[in-house]
Amino acid sequence: MTVSNLNAPAAPLDPEQLASALLPFGQSTMLPADAYTSNAVLDWERRHFMAGSWLCLGRVADVLPEGMTQRALVAGDIQVLLTRDPSDGAVHALANTCRHRGHELLPTDETASGRTVLCPYHAWTYKLDGSLNQAPGFRDNEHFAASDYGLVRLPLEVWHGWVFVNATGTAAPFAEHVGAFEQIVTPYAPESLVVKARHTYIVNANWKLVVENYHECYHCPLIHPQLCEVSPPTSGDNYDLPGAFVGGTMTFRDHAETMALDGVSRGKPIDTAPQDVVSYVGLFPNLLVSGHPDYVMTHRLVPLAPDRSWIECTWLFPSEDVDPSYAVDFWDITNRQDWGACESVQRGLNSPHFKPGPFAPSEDAVHQWVTMLARGYQGKPLHLG
Repeated sequence: MTVSNLNAPAAPLDPEQLASALLPFGQSTMLPADAYTSNAVLDWERRHFMAGSWLCLGRVADVLPEGMTQRALVAGDIQVLLTRDPSDGAVHALANTCRHRGHELLPTDETASGRTVLCPYHAWTYKLDGSLNQAPGFRDNEHFAASDYGLVRLPLEVWHGWVFVNATGTAAPFAEHVGAFEQIVTPYAPESLVVKARHTYIVNANWKLVVENYHECYHCPLIHPQLCEVSPPTSGDNYDLPGAFVGGTMTFRDHAETMALDGVSRGKPIDTAPQDVVSYVGLFPNLLVSGHPDYVMTHRLVPLAPDRSWIECTWLFPSEDVDPSYAVDFWDITNRQDWGACESVQRGLNSPHFKPGPFAPSEDAVHQWVTMLARGYQGKPLHLG
């Protein structure tokens, strides 16, 4: 079975340079520099990796909080209008373009709380499900059928508390995209957890470098002394399961019970979660989920430029009654160590002397990620399972 076919044309990358990234593990190399430095490649990614796949927009309670019925945002390079009907709580994703003359219904990043969506150009109005409500001047036009002019509805899923949208409407079904990650994330019950902290970062590195760094601990002995105190950098195993995701687990040192500077948890266990490992999983294209025995941490990525990324780091706990600082302090230090490394790699990629290097034996998860990307760049399914 193949999953997550993006139905995309080939990316503007040299096929011969991509070929070495698709060799078997032990022979393959990382992607060519253009994949991390080219504006043309990022434009392609915004349309086909972001808009053309299942992009995570954040927690539903943050994207459309109580009292808000409409929010305009950009998914990849496509304007999307999210709506929530207060009568039944149903969330919809609609193309943010009026069916009359194409005017945007809300400017990007704007919100509204009305029960109908109003186009500010010619006052066409729509119900929150996208169906046309009124079109001034067309009442007596016998050739005009309101049912033909609803807003374009886009695929949307609310999954474990996160909102995902496929802005092109062409991606594989969400269940195929997630695949076996469903079984990995379910024990952490993230839909029931409480957001207790959130940090945002601007990192001067390509978004894919951040993901690649996340998926290996080959760098940990030199970059992360605090992490190595509580988790052996050579521990754990990586998954090879169906779905558009990459990841694995790491274990704790004998004295540690969670990822904290002293290894001590100040929270409550997630009852159904594994208590002896941390699970690190990246769901393509932009959500990293780190499951701990007592909290879940996520990174949500948005590329701003080939060498600049916005990252939202969120910490979720099973109880409102917890001081999250023990987890936040540990991961803020670790994040900043990672960002410095990624930024150095980005600078190195701009050197005329850079050539793609091989993967170390412990970098099999990075190889899986790069293989997924390279297949996507060729317009092929991301993953075989």
